[in-house]
Amino acid sequence: MADSSLTGIQKAAVLLIALGPEMSSTVFKHLKEEEIEDLTLEIANTRSISPQVKEDVINEFYEICLAQQYIAEGGIGYAKELLEKALGTEKALDVIGKLTASLQVKPFEFVRKTDATQLLSFIQDEHPQTIALILSYLSPSQSALIISALPQESQADVARRIATMDRTSPDVIQEVERVLESKLANLVNQDYTQIGGVDQVVEILNTTDRGTEKHIMEILEIEDPELADEIRKKMFVFEDILLLDNKAIQRVLREVDNADLELALKGTNEEVQNAIFTNLSKRLAEMIKEDMEFMGPVRMKDVEDAQQKIVNVIRKLEDTGEIIISRGGGDEVIV
Repeated sequence: MADSSLTGIQKAAVLLIALGPEMSSTVFKHLKEEEIEDLTLEIANTRSISPQVKEDVINEFYEICLAQQYIAEGGIGYAKELLEKALGTEKALDVIGKLTASLQVKPFEFVRKTDATQLLSFIQDEHPQTIALILSYLSPSQSALIISALPQESQADVARRIATMDRTSPDVIQEVERVLESKLANLVNQDYTQIGGVDQVVEILNTTDRGTEKHIMEILEIEDPELADEIRKKMFVFEDILLLDNKAIQRVLREVDNADLELALKGTNEEVQNAIFTNLSKRLAEMIKEDMEFMGPVRMKDVEDAQQKIVNVIRKLEDTGEIIISRGGGDEVIV
């Protein structure tokens, strides 16, 4: 193991020096600007490295990479088992300890590899706060399947708890993990972990079926209108117009003022613009393109306001059933 007197950034500098300039430059492409500055300064201040230190740092890096690979394949318990066979129990625990502390391996790693329907049978009778905690660590698609299968009277409650969740004590996380998987209880990162939040519940609701989403939002609008409004604003952004088919886009455009459309398109990418222009008459599309060209610089707030107006039109038309937004969940199809 590398010299324990070296700091993390010193070890990183030694590793990059050992890798050489070509490979180090590739690594730099994946780092933040301030990280590059700190590492460059540390490398510049490193005068000499003994062969033993260089070898120890490389070995430690290899062991951590190996542990991370094992965790990705089968979770921390699986990684611990393999590393114990390869390195011995003490060294395996040391490597995993470093990994969970420095890379913040998320709790409930094994849960994310569990089938959502199987997981549902384990947690559906738990307290809504416990369910919210677990769903906060799952992928949106897993969470969407589970929240859709919960009793309707629990769905909005769980969604609200996810949205308002901020920081959870590691002791609480450990206790919930212990119930689901005792092997992970002693390996959870001890730092307070930020989870949940509005963005998390938005991702879940965007993935679930329309019926579940509508029910949850209706309850939240009654119980917590401010939260419901915040969630609704984030659930469908202007660029999501790409989720609509051509017929739906044409229906939306019939309700949109040309001036709002010109402003909204000013702040979008070429793919979104093409989706709009192909659903306008050739003459109108050319006119809007010319107006946008001569419009000059515009305030971002004006662009966002125009986009929100169009998003509101889209949501209204979806609520009345005039258009359908393509979703990841199991929306019912009427034929």
